[in-house]
Amino acid sequence: MRVVDRRGPDAFTLADVANDLGITRPTVYRYFTSTEDLFAAVGQTAVEVFVDDITGHLSAITDPVEWTVEATAMGIERVPNERYLTLLLVSGRSEQFTRGITSEPAMEVGRELFKRSSVDWSSAGFDPEELDELIELLLRVLQSMVVDPPQPTRTGGDLRRYLRRWIAPAVAERSG
Repeated sequence: MRVVDRRGPDAFTLADVANDLGITRPTVYRYFTSTEDLFAAVGQTAVEVFVDDITGHLSAITDPVEWTVEATAMGIERVPNERYLTLLLVSGRSEQFTRGITSEPAMEVGRELFKRSSVDWSSAGFDPEELDELIELLLRVLQSMVVDPPQPTRTGGDLRRYLRRWIAPAVAERSG
């Protein structure tokens, strides 16, 4: 992460990482065979921190509609500003980000967020398959808003009103 901060996501090499750590390049290659592998490791660490932050912020919300709106809004507002989460986007790898948005690792992150929420999803009428479908929908909304943000950009109350208008009815229908 230090090397990416110093050199930028497009300019760093595994040799830079070795130099920064004071180890040989073969040692780095033992753990990371390419910069893509290193991006994945940095991304995984960033995801863990991101999930902890979002979970903490949402911990008091027990209403499924409000939790979904706020979780989605936070993702839309924060992902573009999370340096390590957006490595794929800022370094010309948006196609990989786009293809991977509903990958199994991305779905697992969504499942972890839902699992750690204060919402009783089962009592709200959601079975595991329906939760997976909701997670997929929310990831696709996130992808759309990050890759091709609306103009003007929606933030704060405007974003939450928009999500309440279009996402909340789907959640409310299941939980009502």
